[in-house]
Order: sequence, then structure tokens, then C-alpha cells
Amino acid sequence: MISIPAHTLNDGTRLPAIGLGTWPMDDAEAERAVADALGAGYRLLDTATNYRNETGVGRGIAHGGVPREEILVTTKLPGRHHGYEDTLASFEESRRRLGVEYVDLYLIHWPLPRVDKYVDSWKAMIKLREDGLVRSIGVSNFTPGHIERLEKETGVLPSVNQIELHPLFQQNELRAFHAEKGIRTESWSPLGRGSAILDDPAVVTIAEAHGVTPAQVVLRWHTQIDAVPIPKSADPGRQRANLDIFGFSLGPAQLAALSDHTPERLGGDPETHEEF
Repeated sequence: MISIPAHTLNDGTRLPAIGLGTWPMDDAEAERAVADALGAGYRLLDTATNYRNETGVGRGIAHGGVPREEILVTTKLPGRHHGYEDTLASFEESRRRLGVEYVDLYLIHWPLPRVDKYVDSWKAMIKLREDGLVRSIGVSNFTPGHIERLEKETGVLPSVNQIELHPLFQQNELRAFHAEKGIRTESWSPLGRGSAILDDPAVVTIAEAHGVTPAQVVLRWHTQIDAVPIPKSADPGRQRANLDIFGFSLGPAQLAALSDHTPERLGGDPETHEEF
């Protein structure tokens, strides 16, 4: 089994350096994928209320043969449940679907600044952590301004901000802000969903030089810039390949070659995107 390095978050939690994404799997596919992934060595699992597969993820955990305390389960609060009391209620629904006593990492999925309830939700998440129902709390798709407001109004910084991140959209300023604040960057769509990044000549050349796949090159790039990628795969072979990225390193020139792209956002803009 592949040994996975880990990062220590600002609250002391140890977060594996790579995880399994589960969007857009349904319950049945998620159950199979999670059980296979746990067998391959994954210990960080990522789902969300809006993925509608928390039940399947929970079943995969139950049938995966790995002690619960070795697994870090992430789920996310949907926009329709922003607000203090609604956040507490939504969390209980997620916990019930997952079939777990606690959640390891709970994230606000999108800030929804027009709705303007993300601070209230953050206060509820602080309570969930204080009550021992959540180990770590964080956000997803938040900008520095959103995070600074959380810190100003509650004194509590997120442990993680999960953002769109891949070689075509490198978020250098946001990642620098995270580093300054001690926030761990997680990468969604780490392989540039729907883009041509895996066919990029620089990626292909580097892959050939190391005797690995283009996907392994891109995932290794994430780990070397201190981000935690969460690639989605339901294929056991691809899951294992995605995990097997710690036996080689990209040199400075190779990292520079992967950085030479015009920024291309594939997902929503956190200032305007609304996902309820």
C-alpha cells in the first residue's frame, strides 16, 4: 500500500496530502469507489450535501475495512442552508446520511455574498467544533476578503479553503494569502475538468521524462506547491495511479514549465456564483 504524507492544519489535525473526490457520483457509485479507495490507501474522502451521495460515501466507509479513526471525512454546507440554525440542522442531516458520529472536516461550500449569511454559518460551525461534532472547519471558494471578514467577526480562521486549482488556473495570490494566514489549500478539479491540460505538450514531455502519466504529473505539481488535490475517480486502477505520485519529484524547470499558462477559470466566480 502506498504511504501518503500528511500536513498539519492550523488546528492540529493531520490532513493527508491527497484525497478522493466524489462529485458527480451517485450513491451506488460512491459506495463502490470509496470502498475501493480505502483499500488502495486513501484516507481523505470528499463529499458534500449537494453531491447527493453522502449516503453512498457513508456505506463505502462502513464496508471499506478501515477503522473510522483513520479516515478523514469531508462534507460541505449547501447555500440553501446558510444561517446559524439552518447550518446546525443541515450538519445533522449530513451526519445522519454519512452514518458517522463526527465529521472530520466541514466546509461552507460557497460564500454566497449576496445572501450574506456565511458569517452566521461560520459561527455555527465554530460551535460544532467546540461540541466535538466536527474536528476541523473550513471553507470552499472563499476569497481573501471573505476570509478576512470571518477572522474579523469571529477571531477564527478556516483550517482549509478548497478552491478551483490546476495548472490552467493557479491562484497564486490566493495561495500566498493562505500561506500567510496558515490556511491549507485544497484543490478541486485538480486535473482541470473538461480542459486539455493532460494533453499539454509540457505535461506530456514531463510525464515521458519520469515514466509516469500526465495525470500523475499534474497531481504531483499540486503536492509540490503545497496544495492537497482531491481527484475524482471510480476506477480502481486510476485511483491507485492517482495516489502513486510520491516516488518522483518535479524539478524547478519542470515546475516553471507547468506555470506557463494563461489563467483559465473553469468553474464559478465566488463573488457571483450561487449554488443552493
